[in-house]
Amino acid sequence: MTESQRFQQQLIDLGLKPGDTVLVHASMKALNTARTPEEIIEDIQQVLGGEGTLLFPALTYESVNSDQPVFNSETAEPCVGLLPSTFRKMPGVERSVHPTHSVCARGRLAHTLTVGHAMDDTAVGPHSPFMLLPVYGGKLLFIGDVLHACTMMHGVEDIVQPPYIRRVKTRFTVNGQEREYIANDDYGWGAEFQRIGDLLEEPDIRRGTLGEGPATLIDARALLAAALMRMRAEPYAFVTDISRWI
Repeated sequence: MTESQRFQQQLIDLGLKPGDTVLVHASMKALNTARTPEEIIEDIQQVLGGEGTLLFPALTYESVNSDQPVFNSETAEPCVGLLPSTFRKMPGVERSVHPTHSVCARGRLAHTLTVGHAMDDTAVGPHSPFMLLPVYGGKLLFIGDVLHACTMMHGVEDIVQPPYIRRVKTRFTVNGQEREYIANDDYGWGAEFQRIGDLLEEPDIRRGTLGEGPATLIDARALLAAALMRMRAEPYAFVTDISRWI
């Protein structure tokens, strides 16, 4: 069995299927492989097949912010790893429009999932790919020990509006047009999103191995329902050091 075949079989064992829509949060280092990002992406696409859709976050918050408020969706480089940076430049990839939290996608639902993001004035609003993923029966694939990077949880915060959220307005120039966006001024501070791993049971969460590292596959619809229920019951469920806000 080749490394490619082994990796694809690991994805299948984890629960990925042809026709799936999956958003990948990934640590390339966790795979502990000499293979290229292009090869890893191709393996995922092979499992998804022609009817599947692959998405990667293309977040740019390190280079696009209140001090540097200019975003160009054609050139802005993601700051969240080698796989997203590679995927962004591949043929057929579409990118959603948001100055700090865009998403790249390729496949059957790529346009459907990305086109509406420009309508939102928050990073993970209702038209973002993150929040459309549950609507379209999508999945979240975490390569490595990276559950803490679950950006969809910011969309849950947008819905619930827990007490620690402090929203500020910032003006950005996005693809040449100036526009105002709303953000949490503590965005991501103290987040403990890895706690989502305790919310679900199989088959809604599947744990396994990819390459030489850990991997987790989560049903996005099940996660949204469980996270909303938990945060509404316990607003500080996914943050640490609540004394900062109370």
